[in-house]
Formats: sequence, structure tokens, C-alpha cells
Amino acid sequence: MKTLAVAAAFAAAAPALAQSARIGGDVIAATPTSLTIRHASGETVAIDAPASVPVQAFKNMTLADVKPGSFVGVGAKIGPDGVQRAVQVVIFPESARGTGEGHRGWNMGPDSTMTNANVDAVVGARDGRNLKLSYKGGTQEIVVPPEARILTFVPATRADVKVGRKAVVNADQKGDRYVATRITVEKGGVVPPM
Repeated sequence: MKTLAVAAAFAAAAPALAQSARIGGDVIAATPTSLTIRHASGETVAIDAPASVPVQAFKNMTLADVKPGSFVGVGAKIGPDGVQRAVQVVIFPESARGTGEGHRGWNMGPDSTMTNANVDAVVGARDGRNLKLSYKGGTQEIVVPPEARILTFVPATRADVKVGRKAVVNADQKGDRYVATRITVEKGGVVPPM
């Protein structure tokens, strides 16, 4: 079985510690203690997934659900004009406020950003609506075009993790093994952001 080359999600870990990875694709095998994911490239990766690993899913929302005071994660692409345009906006539940707070590069390429921040205002713009965001140490303004996905988390269980569904697995890499720390699975036809 080929090993999928995955990008480190958190580069701050010391070399001796487990590295975190985000592995997304089709579930091609699932047992009570493991998963095998096939990436779009065709490569596969086996993941240890103890029964205690939390499982979540998403449901579709609209931009009207993004209110001032919401805590969101906005994945965006920077256009040739330098403007950040959202590809997706994830509305976090209040219990997850502060998760990954800040602004950084995103795994969608060198011209992409991820901003986890508080929504200060939603204002009109020519090609969508602008989100004015603030986080510790900075602010951003990001356009949300009509085609951007707006999502929020919903509960899921291990029974939702089935062969044929799409999933994203957050995992720690320990030597040549991956151990799942969270599973986000397709549910109700809503595919998790890959």
C-alpha cells in the first residue's frame, strides 16, 4: 500500500514529537479500530482509529447565518487584485470559539489563506459580502462570493463512517503510522471540506 504524502497541519511540533496531518479522501475500508482513505491522487493511507476518536460532520448554511459575533474559519484564495475571496466559511459552535485563532497560509496552495476569527461585521460588496474579521494580533476583510460554501458542524457517530463516503481525518503521525485524533465524515450528502 502506498503511503500518502500529507502536509503537516501544525509545523510547530518538535521533531521528536508526533506530527499532525490532515488526510482527506474516500473511505475504502472501515473497521471499529481503523480506516483506509484513498486520496484523489489514487494513493491510500491506513489510519489507526480507536473507537474513542470523536466524529463530526457538516451541514450547509447560508451567509445569512453568519452574524456579527460569530467565530468562523474562512478559507480563501487571493486573487490577482490582492483581494481574498472565500472558498468556504465554517461557523464554529460557541464551545469551539478560539480554535486555531489567527491568519495563516492554507493547504490550498501558496495563494490561499485560512483565517479563524471573530466576525465584527458583515457588509455589502460588489461581488458578494465582506466579512470584517478580528483575531488576536490582527484583522482581515474577506469577500464571500455567492459560490462559497457556508457550513457548520453537526454531530456524527462512528456508524456514519462508511465505505464509499468521503472523510477528512486529523491524525498524529507516529513513525510510519497515523493515529486518528478526529474524523469528519460526509453525512446527509454534505461532503466535508477537503
